[in-house]
Amino acid sequence: MSTNKNSYENRNLSDVFKELQDMRHLSKIGQASDRQNEYFNAQKTSNVDSSISNAKRKYKSDDLKLSHIITGCSILIVSLALFFPKDISFGKSYAKVDSTEEISEYELNRHRLNMQNIISENADMDRVKEQDVEDRDVEFETTYTDTPTLPKGEEVVTQEGILGKDKVTVVKTYENGELVEEIILSKEKVSDPTPKLVNLGTSDFLAKQKVHIGDTMYFINADNLKETADSNSKDLAEIKSSIDVKLIDLPNEEWCKVSFDGIEGYIRSSNLTSAYTSPSIVEKNRIQRLLLKVNISMELNKTSGLTLNDYKKIFTGLPNDTNKIFENNYQSFYNAEKKYNINGIFLASIAIHESGWGTSQIAKDKNNLFGYGSYDNTPYESSYEFADYAEGIETVAKSLVKYYLNPSGTKIFDRETADGWYYNGPTLSGVNTRYASDQEWHTKVFKYMELLYNRLIN
Repeated sequence: MSTNKNSYENRNLSDVFKELQDMRHLSKIGQASDRQNEYFNAQKTSNVDSSISNAKRKYKSDDLKLSHIITGCSILIVSLALFFPKDISFGKSYAKVDSTEEISEYELNRHRLNMQNIISENADMDRVKEQDVEDRDVEFETTYTDTPTLPKGEEVVTQEGILGKDKVTVVKTYENGELVEEIILSKEKVSDPTPKLVNLGTSDFLAKQKVHIGDTMYFINADNLKETADSNSKDLAEIKSSIDVKLIDLPNEEWCKVSFDGIEGYIRSSNLTSAYTSPSIVEKNRIQRLLLKVNISMELNKTSGLTLNDYKKIFTGLPNDTNKIFENNYQSFYNAEKKYNINGIFLASIAIHESGWGTSQIAKDKNNLFGYGSYDNTPYESSYEFADYAEGIETVAKSLVKYYLNPSGTKIFDRETADGWYYNGPTLSGVNTRYASDQEWHTKVFKYMELLYNRLIN
């Protein structure tokens, strides 16, 4: 036989499977593309099949003698019995390397790289770099300063922040029109930022009262205004309860500096309240402010500042008004005040004094609460008679305004001017000079005025 034939005959099945395993291993290395893998596997499979076919043809084509054939068959049978198990399968080999495991791993790799797709995707990417010089904002800082004259937590901006500027040279990288990278090459300062300045309130007192410096506050109890923030310092003024003051400073949480009708001094913060924390204090203050004006020298040619409800409160339930004359006519006094610009409480006090709370005979018979027109020697006969109390109240109001309370020429009601025949000042003592012969008349009338006014705070 030839050398090639002897070489082939010396190969056994383990060698054949070893070649097949090597070819499979080489095919795994070439997995870069599906087309290359398929071609490589096809070539290797073809070589194996060709080797097996050639072997068979050589065995068949050789012109062997019968003895050779018998001997060869015997050798083949013995070899099969020795080297192969009962179930002969080309899926398993007795070679040192388990080819089935490697083939299985190759067959399970379903995520092979598709080089063609990768190249295609990168070929479509638009990547651009550009250099630019631009002005950029520089953020400002915010500085907070604790401020005890502001309510706690409140902020007041004292200086607005201003952005600075930098000139920046930058390289920008874009992919498909989107910025993906930025490299700053240089930065040059154009202007510094201006910091924002903020005062931050720390006062619990102001926060609780909901007030600020300059707002109105009210005395809870009557107290003295002090010269300094010290309880032992000099008294500057006595201030009644509910009176309003202007808050002008807060030296500490214990003391407040306030202004009362132009007088500046100190009061303990614990004795101050606000309209927020004490809503009813506003109405009480209005009444107290009215009462502060009540004095024996007050001007009477002005309205009292009282409301119709105030008049109702004053005149309802007066203990000495047994016949309820004043309670039933409180609106007449209010109307006279508004129409003729006269203090209605002053007018009512004259009526109470002259009529003995409406019990005099002139008051009962003639509806004349003032003894108007009376003379000392004939008081009843000379006094005027009115249709009702309201008419008498209005008549006396006009007479006082025209002759007693205003100097001559003063414009009064209905485009008239005052005659001022008996004018000696718009006060109780001035009216007393010509209105009554009793020199203490004005003090007696003022006591009734105080009584009526004080009913506002009861």
